[in-house]
Amino acid sequence: MKILITGGCGFVGSNLAIFLRKNIKNAKVCSLDNLFRKGSEFNKRRLSKNKIRNFKLNVTDLKKILKLPKFDLVIDCCAEPAIETSKKEPDRVFNTNLVGTFNILKKCVKDKAKIIFLSSSRVYSISNLNLLVKKNNLKNTIKIKNKISEKFNTQDPKSLYGFTKLSSEDLIKEFSFMYKINYIIDRFGVIAGPWQFGKQDQGFFTLWIERHLNKKKLKYIGYGGYGNQVRDVLHIQDLCEIVLKQIKKIKKINNITFNIGGGTKNAISLKELTARCEKVTGNKLKIKKIKKTSMFDIPYFVTDNKKINKYYNWKPRYNLNNIVIDIYHWLKKNKKNIGHYFR
Repeated sequence: MKILITGGCGFVGSNLAIFLRKNIKNAKVCSLDNLFRKGSEFNKRRLSKNKIRNFKLNVTDLKKILKLPKFDLVIDCCAEPAIETSKKEPDRVFNTNLVGTFNILKKCVKDKAKIIFLSSSRVYSISNLNLLVKKNNLKNTIKIKNKISEKFNTQDPKSLYGFTKLSSEDLIKEFSFMYKINYIIDRFGVIAGPWQFGKQDQGFFTLWIERHLNKKKLKYIGYGGYGNQVRDVLHIQDLCEIVLKQIKKIKKINNITFNIGGGTKNAISLKELTARCEKVTGNKLKIKKIKKTSMFDIPYFVTDNKKINKYYNWKPRYNLNNIVIDIYHWLKKNKKNIGHYFR
């Protein structure tokens, strides 16, 4: 099987490429990445060591994409994922995320290839997610009650990033209808693990551990600055394992959308994450409180994994402690080589 992974030098793409290369017999895995994001060059070297070629291209360059070798499957991980960038650089977000998907679909048509599209939990309505938690309750730890299924509202504003991911999903369905392309759409939430170079608005879980390890500054931003926003977290290894299951069964299970996340057992607030980081690193930080909430922020997201469990008998194997410890040891082991990516 010949597999192309777009965004293959990013956090998710590089881990997935190496995992599939090792776990699918006789698979030829290639990456497509423009090496724009920090850490991309570092991950490219990891791919090279595992005999995975990267095509240095922009997904907006249709002519060059159509000239690539033929593939049986495309896994589309390419995106500009930082939510705040949606407002600052809308053209780049729109072109990378939506035009890029359109171009990849043209390649799928040419190759008669299947596609697995890595979408996002940010396709869901910001206003509806805010309604799940009363504002005054954010002074205290949120009780984990509601889980977000594939049926949750996607109609109202969700950020330009969320719009481009949802629109890409619709594009895929239209191409499937017109050209008989088999697809799977996976809406992932927070993903964490080794080889993630985190930022405040994207990859926060790894960032939080790195900041504690190296005694750097951190902020609780939004919802009063209490640090009680909740997310469920999925280990990158769990993501790789469910995608492998999907590849093996894609002839029988296709043209379907799934929510995939850490679920209730892996749900955690920033304040609770802080406590875990303090315990693991032995360092305690004074965290600044920023009361003002971004227009794009949400107080709560916990994934309902019922559908993905039903089709694949899958549940996350890695718990929160596993995730924190894995990242901590990776950061310590590679401190000299990766420290500058977190500045």
